[in-house]
Amino acid sequence: MKTKQNREVEFRHLGNIDYQEAWDYQSRLFEGIVEQKRTNYALPAEEQRLCPNYLLFCSHPHVFTLGKTGSLQHLLLNEQQMREKGISFYKINRGGDITYHGPGQIVGYPILDLDNFFTDIGRYIRSIEEVIIRTLAEYGLDAGRIEGLTGVWLGYKPGEVPRKICAIGVRTSRWVTMHGFAFNINTDLQYFNYIVPCGISDKAVTSLAKELGHEVNIQEVEEKLKRHFEAVFECRLFEKHTATR
Repeated sequence: MKTKQNREVEFRHLGNIDYQEAWDYQSRLFEGIVEQKRTNYALPAEEQRLCPNYLLFCSHPHVFTLGKTGSLQHLLLNEQQMREKGISFYKINRGGDITYHGPGQIVGYPILDLDNFFTDIGRYIRSIEEVIIRTLAEYGLDAGRIEGLTGVWLGYKPGEVPRKICAIGVRTSRWVTMHGFAFNINTDLQYFNYIVPCGISDKAVTSLAKELGHEVNIQEVEEKLKRHFEAVFECRLFEKHTATR
């Protein structure tokens, strides 16, 4: 077992990237960390290497993704209709049900060795939610959680109209994470009408732009997210400008 923790996280921005390409990219990083951990387990503590951590930001062309516990019945279009609308579809290996990714959204993929932080998946998901909640507070929005559901919600208090603004779905192996969150900023919300988002039929979906009544500078939101990610995870983000996909 390692006695040291690596609280440095390399940030990489992938821009607007095809979903499959991004999935392959994060999978390579994920598998590299898992393999390093396997190697470490066979070594004495003094010879073990600290495993790296990554935080990826990107956006995707229109795509629906279905988690391993999701239901195809929550996809309301057939293959031809999706082709006509330019929407891709993937069954993937994260938890959760169906969700949408598209332009105007910030998709975040933390690829972390949780041995560097805390080995608690529930706490990890709550921590991602906290990053989003703190970011929304900077825009004067009171966001929170709904018991029994994952993600970040506006109108989360009893008697209010619940509206989901950020979906979360993760995969872990040997305490290494992949996949992450989809935060609606200037997102075209009509695409959520083609699915039952996250398998929840009785609650709405919203975006930061809809709540504020105007488009929002996405780069500004990304900078706030990064700052709150550092605070919540008690880490330091750094960027290698020579990094490529």
